[in-house]
Amino acid sequence: MGMWQRLAGKLWRSVVGKLWATIMLLVAVVLLIVGVFLLQYVDIWFDDNSHDSSHQVKVLFVFTAIIGFLLSTFFAFFLSKKIQQPLLQLKDAAVSISQGNYSTRVNIRSSDEIGELADTFNHMTEQLDKLIHDLNHEKNHLASILRSMGDSVITFDADGKVILTNPSGHLLINQWSGVELAWQEDTPDAIASKSEVPLPLRELFQTVMEEGRDATDKLHVLSSVWSVVMAPLQSKGVVRGAVAVIRNVTEEHKLEKLRKDFVANISHEIRTPLSMLQGYSEALLDDIVVSEEDRKELVQVIYDESLRMGRLVNDFLDIARMEAGHVDMNFQEVDLRHVVKRVHRKFQVYAKEREVKLLAELPREPLSVKEADEDRLEQVLTNLLDNALRHTPSGKSITIGGKQETVNGSQYVQLSVRDEGQGIPSEDVPYIFERFYKADKARKRGSSSGTGLGLAIVKNLIDLHQGRIVVESSAGAGTSFTLLIPVEAHQSLS
Repeated sequence: MGMWQRLAGKLWRSVVGKLWATIMLLVAVVLLIVGVFLLQYVDIWFDDNSHDSSHQVKVLFVFTAIIGFLLSTFFAFFLSKKIQQPLLQLKDAAVSISQGNYSTRVNIRSSDEIGELADTFNHMTEQLDKLIHDLNHEKNHLASILRSMGDSVITFDADGKVILTNPSGHLLINQWSGVELAWQEDTPDAIASKSEVPLPLRELFQTVMEEGRDATDKLHVLSSVWSVVMAPLQSKGVVRGAVAVIRNVTEEHKLEKLRKDFVANISHEIRTPLSMLQGYSEALLDDIVVSEEDRKELVQVIYDESLRMGRLVNDFLDIARMEAGHVDMNFQEVDLRHVVKRVHRKFQVYAKEREVKLLAELPREPLSVKEADEDRLEQVLTNLLDNALRHTPSGKSITIGGKQETVNGSQYVQLSVRDEGQGIPSEDVPYIFERFYKADKARKRGSSSGTGLGLAIVKNLIDLHQGRIVVESSAGAGTSFTLLIPVEAHQSLS
């Protein structure tokens, strides 16, 4: 019984069932109306002797009704099939398209309204397929552009949820996910709980969402500097999110700071000797100095400051050429013992005048390297010894030495310059190879003052030899510079 009810319900919900029921109802009504008006006249047309004929007429009437019902049913199902089959094809095609098969077409060849509907449906499907193909092409093109971008791109919706990132942006979000305590903590908990915007970007994101205009900022996060450009995503005048383009500008920031520091330092270094030259020259021209002894003293100061300015200009030109890669290196096989001995002899007299003991520790076997610039290495040792003598008090000693050393299975020549001077404060040690950096913050003038470029030149020259220089020092305990020069050509120290 339940099966028949389900079939009846399915038939009633279909076009065939409804059309058949409608035709049956129409036929029944017609027959009933005809029967009501005609059956009452059947007995009048026939007399009492023809009762059987009357009965036959009634039976004929019933058979006619049954045949009418059957013909009407057949006609209803035939007509409904012609109508329902194209509709079922359209329905199946629509289901296939909804599942992503945009190449589905309906094969209905007729010139009636259903045929026009099928043609319209096929045209719509074709346009939809083309549109989806174009959208996928643009999506893949955009994804390729985003993947190839070095900058980080992150897109947020109005609630701060991340809806699109490129690989660089995804890594950046992971890096910044733990950055909480370093930023403002006055963000409402309700906003912070549902927002995926990293805290470094949250304030800028809220500004863009509230004002609906582009915003830029520079953020200092995790010892790096980031340039952020954030623009709102608008739809019909409503801000529905924001897109942020983030670039790591740490190197640019360092170079800008280096440029500013360089301008400030070079101006300071040159201005002081120029002022002294100008002042003492004016004193001599105006005959302010009367005694010959004072006059000689002023001339000596002018001479010393001119030498200092010459050293400053030469050092500046040397380091500028090195950093630009325009320095000429004369590489050849060199025995570094001869270089150490030559520098030791050159400073021996100066050390005796300052009552400083200058020692040389060298092995008997040669300290040969396959590729080295002898003059440049002598310049390195000269700068290091000059610094050591200027910062070592009388009665102390300075030791310059060399020996063979093996590092990671490779042969190197180790040169060292050790003094017992005033040393370098531990907080200044990491910066002593920077240009114009001086541990003496007062920048005092005198015999112990330098240009601030000597150690920067030393570092560049050692790098050109594929070597390494290390400094060990602490305030009041002396300073030790250690150099490693590779023995073999084109060998770098990892």
